[in-house]
Amino acid sequence: MTARTGRPVRAPWAGPLGLYHAGSTPVHRLGPGAKTAGLAAVGVAAVVARGPWSALVVLLLVLGTALVARLPPRSTVRALLPVLVTAVLVGAYQWWQRGAATGAEVALDLVSVVLAASVVTGTTRAERMLDALGTALRPLRRLGVAPQTVALAVGLMLRAVPALAETAVEVRDAARARGLERNPRAVLAPAAVRAVARARSTGEALAARGVGD
Repeated sequence: MTARTGRPVRAPWAGPLGLYHAGSTPVHRLGPGAKTAGLAAVGVAAVVARGPWSALVVLLLVLGTALVARLPPRSTVRALLPVLVTAVLVGAYQWWQRGAATGAEVALDLVSVVLAASVVTGTTRAERMLDALGTALRPLRRLGVAPQTVALAVGLMLRAVPALAETAVEVRDAARARGLERNPRAVLAPAAVRAVARARSTGEALAARGVGD
């Protein structure tokens, strides 16, 4: 995809948190609570189930759910690529330390949990997830916890991750254009300055609205 100027348009960063993909599949129609419970079930299965075959069954179930949800294969694989590399490295280490079966189990479990999280975030609008979080935290009001404030904090964190990643990509491209892509200072310093500036502007906007008073 290219813009009218002829320059390529960068696809939105997906990352391990995923991006919402509109759809009307059965997975999309499930409520946030049900999908969160399913994600928790995958996590429990990854801990409780033993052996590579059990881990493979869990992964196949999660893959089946992702297919039903019709997540875009290309962007999903691109988002999971760092996790796949990590799974291979961790699995190889466990293979060396504890044997092939344990190595395969750990690698498969890691991919299953992250892919399940991607299914949840890819089929649930952020506002619905945050509303569900605020509702779940209401009983904690008696302990002085403000549910909406916690939900807002989580929402800001989720929005900050892709924004920071996009900033890092822009800074890296700018450094490459100047021939400084191998200079850590040319990449890290501008990225840190822009991240701090974004954090300050966000804090000032929240303070202007009386959040946190």
